[in-house]
Amino acid sequence: MATIKVKLTRSYIGCTPVQKDTLRALGLKRIRQVRELPKNDSTLGMVQRVNHLVEVIE
Repeated sequence: MATIKVKLTRSYIGCTPVQKDTLRALGLKRIRQVRELPKNDSTLGMVQRVNHLVEVIE
């Protein structure tokens, strides 16, 4: 199964509650934290919602 690595690059201070909940659902709590997640539609949708805060490593 394909996976992607998602890295939190910017702080979520000042973001909307929906964006904060999305980052928590992705498992990202600290800046420069990297999580390896399955590459499926739900994960890609969450990454798209917070694309200004994260970096995707293929």
